[in-house]
Amino acid sequence: MERVRPLRLVDVDGPLNPFAARTPPPGFVEHRWRLSRWRRNAVRRAWLNPAHGAALLGLAERTGAELAWATSWGQDANATVGAALGLPALPVVDVRAYDGHPDWKYGAVGRFARDRPLAWLDDDFDLFRNARKAFLARRSVVTALIPVDPSTGITAEYLTAAETALS
Repeated sequence: MERVRPLRLVDVDGPLNPFAARTPPPGFVEHRWRLSRWRRNAVRRAWLNPAHGAALLGLAERTGAELAWATSWGQDANATVGAALGLPALPVVDVRAYDGHPDWKYGAVGRFARDRPLAWLDDDFDLFRNARKAFLARRSVVTALIPVDPSTGITAEYLTAAETALS
């Protein structure tokens, strides 16, 4: 029987872009993009650590997992953040329809993941406790929600947690 390939889901703001920090943490570099979808002539800014691209790809390879975006950046994550980190185009969980919805991202992630084990790096799990509880109750496979501090972004400890979560 073929093994079900697990998922490693990553949000942009918080895990990859530590927006809550006063200044970029060590190793992070500021990037700016002009994106038409973010208001006319709006510039999106993110602090990114160039080492995260290789770290996420290595994590996915070592664990046989599929890496995917779970972010309101949508496809823009591939064109901007992913490109800056040296990531290939990744699948995108369509979470934009859930902005402001009480189910938050959980419904979209549940449909995307189906019955696949997953480890998800995000900074907002505690904001939607009832939705989180219902999501976890519906899941019959290993589901690791790894809360990332949005003032530090992903660190080695978070990557280790994502690697061991589904081992």
